[in-house]
Amino acid sequence: MGDLTATLTNVVQYVLSFDATVMLPCVIFILALCFGIKPAKAFRSALMAGIGFVGVFTIFSLMGDAVGPAAQAMVERTGLNMPAVDLGWTPLSAITWGSPIAPFAIIMTLVINIVMLAFKWTKTLDIDIWNYWHFAFAGCLVYVATDNFLLGLLGAAVAAVVIIKIADWSAPMVAKHCGLPGISLPTLSSATFFPIGLLGNWILDKIPGINKLNADPETIQKKLGIFGEPLMIGFFLGLLLGLLAGYDIKDLLHLAIQLSAVMYILPRMTRILMDGLIPLSDGAKEFMHKRFPDRDDINIGLDIAVAIGNPAIISTGLLLTPIAVLLAFIVPGNQTLPVADLANMAVFCSMIVVACDLNIVRAVIIGIPCLIADLLICSNVAPLITQLANNVGYDVSSSGGLVTAFLDGGNPFRFLLYQLSTGNVIAFVALAVVAVLLVFIYKVTKEHVYGADQAAE
Repeated sequence: MGDLTATLTNVVQYVLSFDATVMLPCVIFILALCFGIKPAKAFRSALMAGIGFVGVFTIFSLMGDAVGPAAQAMVERTGLNMPAVDLGWTPLSAITWGSPIAPFAIIMTLVINIVMLAFKWTKTLDIDIWNYWHFAFAGCLVYVATDNFLLGLLGAAVAAVVIIKIADWSAPMVAKHCGLPGISLPTLSSATFFPIGLLGNWILDKIPGINKLNADPETIQKKLGIFGEPLMIGFFLGLLLGLLAGYDIKDLLHLAIQLSAVMYILPRMTRILMDGLIPLSDGAKEFMHKRFPDRDDINIGLDIAVAIGNPAIISTGLLLTPIAVLLAFIVPGNQTLPVADLANMAVFCSMIVVACDLNIVRAVIIGIPCLIADLLICSNVAPLITQLANNVGYDVSSSGGLVTAFLDGGNPFRFLLYQLSTGNVIAFVALAVVAVLLVFIYKVTKEHVYGADQAAE
């Protein structure tokens, strides 16, 4: 068992040492050939998708590099001093891949996805193998908490099944609002919040006054003219963050122009990516239709990064960044200093924004209680994450001895899985409540998600 685990871990870690901009085109090329697309067309499709991914991740990285220092400066200005240090998702993913659960979780997730497709339990073909770490991390929390390897694998399996189903659920709205037909987004850190976004949006619909507030990009542009264009919104949001960070004029303008560039360029990178993915999506649907005439509804599962180019998502993420810092200061019981993950706020809020039909005001309102939950949860699981880091040899001494991850460590779905694995009675009650709410949300928002025609079927 030990030798097998070591071998699988080495193989997995070598494959994952490839950058996502290399790995995903390779997967796309192989899948395109499997779906009967001619090699030349498959190669061009994979290369075009690779170029799109390079563009998306480069601009996304630019946004992180711009927002990260500003967020750090805001934290320093507040004088926050919390014992649990926010590592961010990048070290957390590396810690997860170093765990014994990870190699088995990857293979298991692939098998689960294939079985679900074969039995028509899903429409999502999740090719975003790199992000399987999200499911593996859920398993790692369970494993560390219970010291039961099989229970850890079960936790990872449950996470995979639930998130793939949520990706199916959200796909129509992803296509409508993000311009990504034939694509679903099974990234756990964002998909978890889609049902919450739907419920929050439904509740806000019932509140007089608030239900009249509409701040989607199209409405903003109509009311503000040239100043409502995405690049202008990015510029003014950059000025706001820079002022909150205490920047001087030079740094203030630099941040504003960088965020303006992000808002303008990122959607164009997504279009290049889609040029590469359309042949794969069409090939997959044709392949499935020939063999299963009633299965021409397959969606390709991709990283949430492909949706981040939406101006409403970026704007909401930027607005929630200073709010998260303020909440960290005032929420009772919080022990986490949010730093590294603040630059990743657009991922956190993306599916809330989609669920709210790109209404930025509603997304910010719904995002606030979600951030409070994230802060409290990531503080609660900090000892577990620290233990996991120590188990794989990650040095936490420079962080003061207690580490966590603000957004991924604070994810409520993973927290529920972890609490269930420990036999927490309250968690089982919460599970029952969540199940009832999910059924309720699905029924009352069915027409909103699928449209009147599909909802009536």
